[in-house]
Amino acid sequence: MLEEFKKFAMRGNVVDLAIGVVIGAAFGKIVDSIVNDLIMPIIGAITGGLDFSNYYIPMTGAVKTGLAYADAKKAGAVLGYGSFFTAVVSFVIIAWVLFLIVKGMNRLQKKEEAAPAAPPPPTKEQELLAEIRDLLAKR
Repeated sequence: MLEEFKKFAMRGNVVDLAIGVVIGAAFGKIVDSIVNDLIMPIIGAITGGLDFSNYYIPMTGAVKTGLAYADAKKAGAVLGYGSFFTAVVSFVIIAWVLFLIVKGMNRLQKKEEAAPAAPPPPTKEQELLAEIRDLLAKR
């Protein structure tokens, strides 16, 4: 059973998938940093210094308004629409980058398909017909 698992784990698709997951996790961290450290501060500056990460609606009386979102979550149930907005911006960025990657790959595939391929070798039937034609031409 160990040998069978080793065969499964070392197949190309499984290794490619594992590499994709690791790269995807790293890419997710990069996008989170772009959103939280670059885009959201710019949006906050445009909207007058708003920090979307601390926007929430208290769901219980135990949560006081004006607390940081993390402290408000500890105090009770809150509806964190600022964090949701930040997650939506992250999703849009990831979706846009993946769209551009797929579009580029499709463009490369179309160029490869458009390149003329060498004609296929003649079949045995075509070779036989060519011989018959040549023999008839000699008569």
